[in-house]
Amino acid sequence: QVQLVESGGGLVQPGGSLRLSCEARGSIFTIYNMNWYRQAPGKQRELVASVSSGMGSGVITNVVDSVKGRFTISRDNAKNTVSLQMNRLQPEDTAVYYCNADCDKGKFLICRDNENYWGQGTQVTVSS
Repeated sequence: QVQLVESGGGLVQPGGSLRLSCEARGSIFTIYNMNWYRQAPGKQRELVASVSSGMGSGVITNVVDSVKGRFTISRDNAKNTVSLQMNRLQPEDTAVYYCNADCDKGKFLICRDNENYWGQGTQVTVSS
């Protein structure tokens, strides 16, 4: 099985920063699109940032408009990790953040249909 382990959450003041990390175990890390989702109380889980499968110049990163300019996603294939650097945090960023690995079936035939994995989540609280 593929196991995803998040770390780095915590309590910060508005304007502060946190760096979340997710380690993937038991997988060929390069073939997965890696994503960060978050879910605030009473709200739907939403996609925050994504980094595509592969390596080198072919890797593409995206963040949603609400965090653009503040959050940065990156992957380190040698260490089987994906990170989310969060700067200038706001109370509205408070949520449980989840790491997600989505096997890129469009590029890799070894991927099964709807093959994806989730971490247990890490709490981020932004408050004075």
